[in-house]
Amino acid sequence: MPTLDSYNPPGNLTDFDEGGRRRWHHWLSCRIDEAILGPSPHRVPYDGSRPQFYNATRTPTSDDAMHAPVTWTAFPRRLHKDTSSDKERWELADSSRGDQDEYCEWSVTRNPDNEITQVTFTCEGPEYWELLADYNPAKVLELYQTYVSPKVTEDDLFIDGVYNRRNQWNNSTTRGAMHLIQGSNTLGAEIELAAAATVRRRRIDGREYTGADELIECAGYGKGDRNSDPHIGESVNKLARDRADITLTDPVGLYFDDLATDGWGTPDDSDPKSCWTYLRGDADHPVRAVYEVPAEKGFTVSNITIGGLPITTGAQIADYITIKLTATACRFGKSTAQPRTDCQPVTEEASASGPSSSPMVAAPSSRRTSGPV
Repeated sequence: MPTLDSYNPPGNLTDFDEGGRRRWHHWLSCRIDEAILGPSPHRVPYDGSRPQFYNATRTPTSDDAMHAPVTWTAFPRRLHKDTSSDKERWELADSSRGDQDEYCEWSVTRNPDNEITQVTFTCEGPEYWELLADYNPAKVLELYQTYVSPKVTEDDLFIDGVYNRRNQWNNSTTRGAMHLIQGSNTLGAEIELAAAATVRRRRIDGREYTGADELIECAGYGKGDRNSDPHIGESVNKLARDRADITLTDPVGLYFDDLATDGWGTPDDSDPKSCWTYLRGDADHPVRAVYEVPAEKGFTVSNITIGGLPITTGAQIADYITIKLTATACRFGKSTAQPRTDCQPVTEEASASGPSSSPMVAAPSSRRTSGPV
């Protein structure tokens, strides 16, 4: 297979003209190149270059290529651990976008009777919007007016001409959600995590790390208390252990995988999944979705039940949403990259709590970043 001519926008979106598409390709290609180089060994001594990660516009993808979707639940795993009941975790997740850290964020619309009429979900990274705003601010305003509210003004979105990703129409769980804003929910984080996970890791005793928790604790490429980070790392590292070269599949992005509605009920016995609609992205790469009952049905989202309970929060729906990314692996069995035998250092806090159960596993780090924008 030849190399890609260029990287496409997430979801194969058409917001850019040709000049904008070139700028997007340049931004994404640079981020991938940076992820291949990895951090300086002086800054992160247990990390470094990632020879099994490649830029598909510079290195061909061979004919043995396979695409490997990686999916995870959109509801924040951390809130399962930190709360004592479903009601508490649902309400907490609905109260702040800062708690929605699985590459999926949402906003809830209610009527005067406090019934939910619509829940909007997004998995679009903020970098796309910042580049689009710099290149074509009028288009950003048009999209906000189309998808969030016709009341949005240019002054609402820009401060001294600079796009504000946490503007008043995109900073809460009640006024709209145009794109991701939670600090870890970035496209740069996805790229860095996938690249770092291609580095194989070996214990002192010679056994190679294979488990999600031990890999993320050793490599420090994300947060261990999420659904996404450990699972992405485990899935990508499995491909690396097959001595394959790995990249993120074009168009690189985060996408909705599915909404499972088994056990849901509607007042008219209609299919509850018929209320789920994708609004942006192509059929295989949706990046924006809404759950809303058509007006002619005469009932609201709050009249739908899940497991016999009425929907009172958007978070109940998030429990049944899966998000995905897709990796491409090729040249199986041909990589000569060797596993690393060093891990991130144990923190003082971890040391104080006692030795690790594994001689090479350290405490989780927070080195999940968005990278430069």
